[in-house]
Amino acid sequence: MKKKIRKTSSIPIYAVAAVCVIWGVFLPMYRAGNLIVLAVVAVAVFVLLTLLTTKTEYVEIPAPPVETGDAEIDALLRAGRAAVREMRDIASRVRSGAVATKIGLIADATNRIFNNLTDDASDYRATRRFNELYLPTVQKLLREYARYETQAAHGELVSDTMARIESALDSIDVSFEKFYDSLFKSEAMDIETDITVLQDFLKREGVGNYQLTINS
Repeated sequence: MKKKIRKTSSIPIYAVAAVCVIWGVFLPMYRAGNLIVLAVVAVAVFVLLTLLTTKTEYVEIPAPPVETGDAEIDALLRAGRAAVREMRDIASRVRSGAVATKIGLIADATNRIFNNLTDDASDYRATRRFNELYLPTVQKLLREYARYETQAAHGELVSDTMARIESALDSIDVSFEKFYDSLFKSEAMDIETDITVLQDFLKREGVGNYQLTINS
């Protein structure tokens, strides 16, 4: 959703003030006729410059966070979104573009894991376990990396620690993606069962030799 915003400039106001000063220097201000002409000129200058200097911008308005109405699930969603915001903030501050990209991927995977709760509340226990056991360690690593990076000089120990964290980011991303996929494991098994039933039906009815898989 985008909202239109008009940004006005102070130039028209300064221009009108300049017109009044110049007018007062060259023409008597006490004559009614001169004042009327001045007013007309000032309004014309103001309107013209306002049209020329006003800019219209469209700003993206974030959609309100989705909630389920369940107090426990919504509290977990808020915790997850706060973690994602922190990850993306760290990604925006680190100097290495490659590291920022990796942190961004982890944030995206984390976001999908928590947002899945809005579609499937049965994943609450698994997501809570993810939030309590796995996520805090990753957040601590990212905070430490950001803290180390701000130091003016890096000793050998700090440099080695940062390198180990960087190398771990790929594994964390893969682990989070696997965790997200695991949330759909039972659903995939149900779909596979449905496909098997459908295949048996088609064979019995002699419709054709159909081979269906969930990866088709």
